Amino acid sequence: MPVNKVAIVTGATRGIGRAVAERLGRDGASVIVNYRAERDGAQESAEDVVKAITAAGGNALAAAGDVSRAGDVKGLFDVAEEKFGGVDILVNNAAIYAAAPLEFMPEELFDQLVAVNLKSVFFAGQQATARLRDGGRIVNIAAGLPNGGIAFMGAYGATKAGVEVLTRSLAHALGARGITVNAVLPGPTDTDMLSEEARKMEGQIIGMTPLGRLGQPADLADVVAFLAGEDSRWITGQAIAVNGGFE
Repeated sequence: MPVNKVAIVTGATRGIGRAVAERLGRDGASVIVNYRAERDGAQESAEDVVKAITAAGGNALAAAGDVSRAGDVKGLFDVAEEKFGGVDILVNNAAIYAAAPLEFMPEELFDQLVAVNLKSVFFAGQQATARLRDGGRIVNIAAGLPNGGIAFMGAYGATKAGVEVLTRSLAHALGARGITVNAVLPGPTDTDMLSEEARKMEGQIIGMTPLGRLGQPADLADVVAFLAGEDSRWITGQAIAVNGGFE
């Protein structure tokens, strides 16, 4: 358990990010609850997460920042160091979803996918390399896509595959300092990011999942909490599917 540790969780106002922030808070970490100020209602949602963590006896602080911008990512580390003394755990969760066959994907939308899903992890990795305390933990939320691939998820999938590559690279770069870096690959999960297409195919998806249901944010948060703690000290550079067996 990450007792007396400091965690930054990006995109922590809803879904998997919120579940992770609240779980780490319950486990004893001081949590920076990141949100993007430009999104309607994001600040209020972040404050709700902080209230939930503090009501359970934890410690948390909401911090605005667009993680697709290098300066904003630096600012999250600045806040963590100023308010809590440093950073031990980084959870790169912030992401957007968009799907379309490649020939119909606008360049602007592809650029947004790359900026939020991939560049954010790159920028956070730069900051973590310089500022994460020895023995720290980095957990990146990637994506568990079907082995056969899906035509309309090529651009989104490419950004998440890039997250896995950065995960392995950082694991090698930071291992000498006792810092572990792993990726969690969710399958279809019951959040507001689950696409309209997936909602229409929910019965089929459940039928393809041995455990017979959609994932829940808590299912992912429990694994992230394990990877953020001491019991995972011999696991690094791994991409761990947390999907109920969905393929």
